[in-house]
Amino acid sequence: MDLDVFVSAHGAEWDRLEALLRRKRRLTGTEADELVTLYQRATTHLSLLRSSAPDPALIGRLTSLVARARSAVTGARKASWRDAARFFTTAFPAAVYRLRHWWIPTAILSTALAVLLGWWIAAHPEVQATIGAPDDLRAMTRPGGEYETYYSSHPAASFAAQVWTNNAQAVALCLVLGGFAGIPVLWILFQNMLNLGAGIGLMSSAGRLDTFLGLILPHGLLELTAVFIAAGIGLRLGWTLVDPGPRTRRTALAEEGRSALGVAVGLAAVLFVSGALEGFVTPSGLPTWARIGTGVAAELAFLLYVYVLGGRAVRAGETGDVETTDRETQVPTAA
Repeated sequence: MDLDVFVSAHGAEWDRLEALLRRKRRLTGTEADELVTLYQRATTHLSLLRSSAPDPALIGRLTSLVARARSAVTGARKASWRDAARFFTTAFPAAVYRLRHWWIPTAILSTALAVLLGWWIAAHPEVQATIGAPDDLRAMTRPGGEYETYYSSHPAASFAAQVWTNNAQAVALCLVLGGFAGIPVLWILFQNMLNLGAGIGLMSSAGRLDTFLGLILPHGLLELTAVFIAAGIGLRLGWTLVDPGPRTRRTALAEEGRSALGVAVGLAAVLFVSGALEGFVTPSGLPTWARIGTGVAAELAFLLYVYVLGGRAVRAGETGDVETTDRETQVPTAA
């Protein structure tokens, strides 16, 4: 492609599009039609330049021009309560349901790892010695020790907020770092399972595993489910780099990335519930069966929400991505 000839042939159209975009007054019907036509042509020109004559300055100018024209053509859309309702009843559960083949195996394998680590720590005193001094471990695991007082050491509201913040950060890291081939996600997941396994092992060796489970299950079921979902989707995002499927790698990463960000928002709400349980239910004076029952009920409610609403949405063609009108326009690729 002769770049000078191309610019001479189409430069007037770009200048005209620029002029229409700068108009302060409302465009007439004829001018609006002209704007749409010039926007479509500029999009094609941008595609041709990208594939045949990659000039950074010209491509930058046309990219900006096309983006502004698209905004003028489609108009700005404000978020509404309808968008929030659609997200929580359709997009979020659909994204979680669609990727269940990633996070369910992640949950099973991670739980098995935590149990195995717990057994290993409980069965080997020399391993316990590497965790802490015997007196310190006894102070942690005895009745009224640190494992029990941890959940009531701060006012419930501030403790719930702190827990929510910490867990939300872990979930966000799993989703964001999934783009690095999923390797950081595996490390974050291992650290969480190591901490859980240490608690299981130390309390089991002290003969107080039932107490530990009574403290961890009321909030831990929902909390760990959120972590497993984030880790599974983060791993799926990392795998997209390796195998994007029939989509281009750029399109696949954009679609999966938008879905992952949506899941992060939804999981923040899930962790809010988990944090409330950890702040108000776990340290409460309720009987152990009532506290565990509350946690089980919350977990079952979330799974039903995902499988009923999410399954229905996926069968209707929903993927968890944003609505079509909010997606980036796909620039056609020149042959």
